[in-house]
Amino acid sequence: MTTSSPLLQALHDIGDPPLCPLPVQVAELLESLDSPPRLAAHLRAVHDVAHQLVDWTGQYHPALDFERRAVLFGAATHDVGKTVHIAELSEAGSAHEEAGRALLLAHGVSPQLARFAGTHGSWSAPGIAIEDLLVSLADKIWKNKRVPDLEDLVVTQLAVASGRSAWEEFMALDDLLGRIGDGADQRLAFQSSYPVHGWPS
Repeated sequence: MTTSSPLLQALHDIGDPPLCPLPVQVAELLESLDSPPRLAAHLRAVHDVAHQLVDWTGQYHPALDFERRAVLFGAATHDVGKTVHIAELSEAGSAHEEAGRALLLAHGVSPQLARFAGTHGSWSAPGIAIEDLLVSLADKIWKNKRVPDLEDLVVTQLAVASGRSAWEEFMALDDLLGRIGDGADQRLAFQSSYPVHGWPS
């Protein structure tokens, strides 16, 4: 019988199928914030999908200049503001976005990396880069939610980088997202297996 807390389990259980671990810095931050276990599980799921997105992007779009580490960090921390606005784990709300950015900045995270906590829900805002779009995409496709306007923005950037037509890029991305989406039920089950609140104090 395990004696580790639900939060530690969410952070370190391998999962079925296996999920990538969060960056050590992020896992330690979530522990220090006494993160809701369900939030940690959600961040694991989205971060794992982000790995699949950046691996594919790097392989098939070598001319696209993007920061892989930034995308992975952004996916791993995008909802960290829900440690403050816990109600937004189970109901719609955007208060966690700026709260998350401020929280990361207060813990010494650079503005370049903290920004994803604020931008993951506003992909049409001015100045949004491919890294922001990939984090937003990971935050949707982990549960097999398709958002055409977001995907169109990604396709546009891919087509510019590759010189291929937008249609070709759409078909390739659509195929990838379909394959990632096929694992949504397992990721949702992983997330829902963890409680919103940890052990009672």
